[in-house]
Amino acid sequence: MMNDKLRSNAGSIIIKQALQVNKKPFPWLKAFSAGLAAALPVMIGLFFGNFQYGLIAGLGGFTYLYVFNIPYAQRAKKIFSVVIGLTIVTYLGTISAPYPLAVAIMMGIIGAVAIFVFGALKIAGPSAIFFVLVFAMTTGMPVNPDEAFLRAGLVFLSGILSWIISMIGWFFNPHGPETDVVTRVYLRLAELLDSVGTNKFTEAKHKVMEVLKESEETLSASYIPWRTTDMFNRLYLLNIDANKLFITVVKNFSNADAPLPKALGESTRMLANSLNKREKREKTSVLQPKEMEVEVSQLFSTIYNADAILNEPISKVKDSIQFDKASLKTIFMGAFDKNSIVFISSVRFGVITAIAAIIAYQFEFVRSYWIPLSCVAVMSGATIVATFHRAIQRFLGTVIGIVIAGFILSFHPTGFVIALFILVLTFITELFIVKNYGLAALFFTPSALLMAESTSRQDMFSFNYFAQARVIDIVIGSAIGLLGIYIVGRKSASSRIPHLLSKTLRSQAQFLMVLFSNQGEGFNARMSKERMKMRTNLSNLETLYNTASGEIPPNREVLDYYWPVLFRAKHLAYLLENCSKESTRPILSDDKLAQILFAFETMANSASRNVSPKQIEIPEIDSFPSIQKEIQFLQKELGK
Repeated sequence: MMNDKLRSNAGSIIIKQALQVNKKPFPWLKAFSAGLAAALPVMIGLFFGNFQYGLIAGLGGFTYLYVFNIPYAQRAKKIFSVVIGLTIVTYLGTISAPYPLAVAIMMGIIGAVAIFVFGALKIAGPSAIFFVLVFAMTTGMPVNPDEAFLRAGLVFLSGILSWIISMIGWFFNPHGPETDVVTRVYLRLAELLDSVGTNKFTEAKHKVMEVLKESEETLSASYIPWRTTDMFNRLYLLNIDANKLFITVVKNFSNADAPLPKALGESTRMLANSLNKREKREKTSVLQPKEMEVEVSQLFSTIYNADAILNEPISKVKDSIQFDKASLKTIFMGAFDKNSIVFISSVRFGVITAIAAIIAYQFEFVRSYWIPLSCVAVMSGATIVATFHRAIQRFLGTVIGIVIAGFILSFHPTGFVIALFILVLTFITELFIVKNYGLAALFFTPSALLMAESTSRQDMFSFNYFAQARVIDIVIGSAIGLLGIYIVGRKSASSRIPHLLSKTLRSQAQFLMVLFSNQGEGFNARMSKERMKMRTNLSNLETLYNTASGEIPPNREVLDYYWPVLFRAKHLAYLLENCSKESTRPILSDDKLAQILFAFETMANSASRNVSPKQIEIPEIDSFPSIQKEIQFLQKELGK
């Protein structure tokens, strides 16, 4: 009875969460640009007297749906890669259309590859869904393999048009994304300074660490060695100062009982607000206390130095700019591991998609590809809970969307009317996607169906038959996706945490050893394989934990135990990363290194066997006491 009640409560909570509408602001400009990118190719086709070619080209307009607020240098590469990907799947869909089994297998492969690439590179966006959608819609067109290059070329051209639209903002605010993230860094630092001496300090520290990592990645992605602007140089130096400020706070005030002067938080917040203003900036002016401790004085000094960087002329820093980017090979090899949740998820995604496609084609459903498409849409949730949310949202949104699509198609629209509907429906889709996926599905469904039915050249249309067929497709596809995810992946993440945690701890020990031992002249710790291995393992562990938190039912006892452990491991990694930037580091004696390595190995063994580790004394590390303290904290968390 109790289990039934718990399941019932869990079910009602999932439904309630799925129907929630968040408070994020409407992205008006992005929504209009997405509608323009989708409809403009169709209008160009109309202008040149070939509506069908315009509709095919319209598939390339899905490229714009992968545009997010990332640096333009990174956006240019990402969106162009999406263009190439959509072009390839269009070609593959056209040549494989006569062979249903090949279509089903290829659909699974395309989905798996897209999920793996987006997951490994941590790229925000709709991931595999539009690659599978374009491939599927291409197979639903009149079978004509001879048109493969033509269709692929049309999609490529419209994709390039989307690329151009996505890059227009560069002319007006070339460093907008980088400025936004550095602004958030200083706003989080202000919260951290205000939280010293309170019970909110740990949470604030975690938030700062997360946004500092994001800012480092964002600036790294936007850095072009042969073209550095004055604004980029300022942002780079501001980010360095932010790291110094954070390290000083953590080092000197982690155990503080009294709050810091309010002027610290106020001045940091004013600095952030000034940074985000595009007009002429005013110099921050905050009176600091006449009498204060040396540590507090250091904080004021760092803040005023940041203010000077923002407002005063700066010397060239191009030669001192250093970013350590992991190669694509390193990233993909790190994700290509049997315990990597990215690899596991991609294989699972591909297999279930292929099974859904085989079932659809085997039973010869009308427009068979809508079944695996529904399956893909449902499985696009980041966790199992998110997958159930997607299923509910997909069903409700799509059913109503089908009614809208059927109503539109019953009037047999042609030409400019279809282009106008595509523009409006895509605009509304992007407007509501940030609010709730189900609301977006209300409008994306009729847009996709309008393009699919128009490119398939169906002259006869029956609303009842159309609606019934699409609803059946959605129910079957969603059911396959849910069942597959639940059976295969309901406990796959949480069961792997102990093993990956032990790997992460061992990689941190290896990185620490190369930092504080003699590695010979010319050794660069920032480029060491030990550092890359630590970052890869920690990234995989964080993804694994986030996935485990969305399992059904979630193991709260395990999640609550590992959360502080993960936090300490991330903070230790941050300290080690910052230590590697220092040109001079102490060389620890063999005895001290052995003691530290023994402590890490003890923790790693304990983590893999789910037992409490023996508390081992950690020797002092000159000039880096925070690292010593963090290892001690990590031992204590594992011992709880």
